[in-house]
Amino acid sequence: MLQNLRALFRYRGLIQTLVARDLKARYRGSVLGFFWSFINPLLQLAIYSWVFATVLPRTTNPNDTSLEPYALFMFCGILPWTWFSSSILESSNVLIAGGNLIKKVLFPAEVLPVVTVFANMVHFFLGLPILAAFLIYYQRPIDPLELLWFPVIVLVQLVLTLGLALLVSALTVHFRDLRDILGNLMMVWFFATPIIYPMSQAPEGYRWLLNLNPMTHLAISYQEVLFYIGPHGHWHWLVMLMGASVLVFLAGYFVFDRLRDSFAEEV
Repeated sequence: MLQNLRALFRYRGLIQTLVARDLKARYRGSVLGFFWSFINPLLQLAIYSWVFATVLPRTTNPNDTSLEPYALFMFCGILPWTWFSSSILESSNVLIAGGNLIKKVLFPAEVLPVVTVFANMVHFFLGLPILAAFLIYYQRPIDPLELLWFPVIVLVQLVLTLGLALLVSALTVHFRDLRDILGNLMMVWFFATPIIYPMSQAPEGYRWLLNLNPMTHLAISYQEVLFYIGPHGHWHWLVMLMGASVLVFLAGYFVFDRLRDSFAEEV
């Protein structure tokens, strides 16, 4: 496994080429093309803001302005969540869809879920200018020292997502029902992550359960760096999650490596 893992770094040129091909193919024939990378998060933000701020207004203290502007608070969590959920859902079908490549003797199968994660990460980065525009519009100050944590948060999410993508893609080849299960699981996972609500509003009896959710600490970390003003203390959770993400990645790659010989027959 370690030998194959070291070989994965040598495939970085192939990964870069396939990511570019995936991004081009995604919007091929589209009039707006890559502009959908900016339009989609804006539409998603508009829908969630309308639902949770207008149709289902939050029952909070009217004098509490800690979540204002609410759209900006929510956008800080929705953007990384979209990267995570899209990567996992697409990875569940990537080996089956790429069956012709899998059957080639020399093609490294693990490249396909890795490409999926990196392609969605590009969309995440393309959405950051929109988030920056919101920060400027609302005149939201950002502490430069806190902003140094941003690449660390992205790296932790990348490692975690890669591990889960490898695990899901390998298991789905043998258990096709996993694709349908993941669709429902992601909906539950979204509401179990403090994206549309702050952690402080979660019932105290369930906070221990939310703390077991890795996306909880990623969402809070993004919010602390980009939304809340002042010193923050969630970094110790992020450090622990970094170690857990490495273990998830190694476990996901281990399962993938053990099942790789059966992919060609199953797809």
